[in-house]
Amino acid sequence: MAPSILNIIRGTYSTLLLIFSIILIMGLIAERNTKISADVHPAMAYFTIWAAILWLMMVEGGQGSLVGLTPVNPEIYRESHKTAFRCTSLAHKGDNLDRYLLGRQFMVVLVVFTVNMSGGPSGDITLWGLPDWLKSIMFGGGAAMILFTCMVGQLNSQVIASLCMLDYTNTYSALATLWVAMFIEWTGLLHSSYLISMLVSALAGKPVESKEPPRDLGGNITFWVKCLYSLALLVFCFAVTLVALFDGKTTMWEGVPPIVAVIIFFILMSVVGMLEGMQIAFFAVAKVEDSERGEAKFAKMTCDILFGGTGNNLPGFMIGRQLCVVSCMFFIARVTSVSIPDGENNIFGVSDGLQEFFNTGLLGAIITTIVGSITWQLVAAAFPLAFLANPLTYILLRICLFLEATGICSGAWVIAAVLKKLIGYQRDEIYIGTAEERAKMDMADNETLLNLGTGHVLKLPGFYESAPEALRDLLIEDEGVADYVKSVYGEAK
Repeated sequence: MAPSILNIIRGTYSTLLLIFSIILIMGLIAERNTKISADVHPAMAYFTIWAAILWLMMVEGGQGSLVGLTPVNPEIYRESHKTAFRCTSLAHKGDNLDRYLLGRQFMVVLVVFTVNMSGGPSGDITLWGLPDWLKSIMFGGGAAMILFTCMVGQLNSQVIASLCMLDYTNTYSALATLWVAMFIEWTGLLHSSYLISMLVSALAGKPVESKEPPRDLGGNITFWVKCLYSLALLVFCFAVTLVALFDGKTTMWEGVPPIVAVIIFFILMSVVGMLEGMQIAFFAVAKVEDSERGEAKFAKMTCDILFGGTGNNLPGFMIGRQLCVVSCMFFIARVTSVSIPDGENNIFGVSDGLQEFFNTGLLGAIITTIVGSITWQLVAAAFPLAFLANPLTYILLRICLFLEATGICSGAWVIAAVLKKLIGYQRDEIYIGTAEERAKMDMADNETLLNLGTGHVLKLPGFYESAPEALRDLLIEDEGVADYVKSVYGEAK
């Protein structure tokens, strides 16, 4: 089916805007108008920004692939995709998928902070004599960095991975990303998230289900030690960040009063948290009958928009949500990144070496991951109806749908099509057949392997509603395929 004229226009202007944004960012680095290019060298900034974006592509696509392949019997692709088999064998063992998702969340935040330090504007921008209004939009408002990160680093990889999960994970970079995510979780940096999970589980009156046997004495001691040190680290990160904000020692815009900077920080964290929790809540109620979605006014208004009409608003929200989350993260990175003015004392009087560590933005990344992301996802998984009844949910849904309707991120589909063609990725059905064909081979999918509900932050993509035309035709022609897709992703309303 040929694309519509509107989609061609959206894809063209979005791609041109992306190219313009990349040129501006590369120009900033060349002129030493970013933190890393100014403090180190433009060559280092070029390396870190492209390395971070390529890594982000693998992180985003890897999540969709590992989650999507969970129900599929790995023996089908053991020989054809050996590296993908190694990835899924590790990720789908016990509770490793939950561990991977926890570590992966920190990786995303850390990469976004790194991209901001590499290519985000710093100091007085005099690039190429650009007019002030353009600099205010592309640099002051962060449009260039947001479009670059969303389209190149996130959305295009999600599009490719939703169709080519096996090929996407059949690389050593995918395996390395999985190992890094698992290592991050193992270090205990984020173990305070488990304390939050236990609290939410107790409030919901639902136990956190596990695929592993209870921990022994040694395992319990190790677990609780990690939880306590993670909690202490989180408190310390807040202390350093808040002191820096009140003392005016961050990269916050000049002229913003300290108390306003602190308020902006917590507002942005709350918006990110709402957006992270909304996707969990929306998918949690996707299969619930209308009568079970509550009687609250805003819950009904939200569901009418989300699941009404052609059913395209759910995937539309996911695209707009991505744009909003990245926008907020860039602003949070700017608000929380510590920067000591010349002649000023270090935070808490620490050594210059430790102060340089504070300046990396790692402390802000830890706060954003635990408090601004994982916590809200856990709450939404346990109390999805409460999220639906929140008026802010309805307002943010409207904003996300508006951003998606503008087509500003349509360039991601263009990039995905080009990369898929260049790399030679094939659809999964070519290798492992459809769900019905696998069932006939006595290797039927097992949807119960997915960990959902209280204590889990698993996110399923809204793929069924936004599937390509060829797949939608297959769903109509083959009831077996349709039943499988509906059982995993929810039936379109």
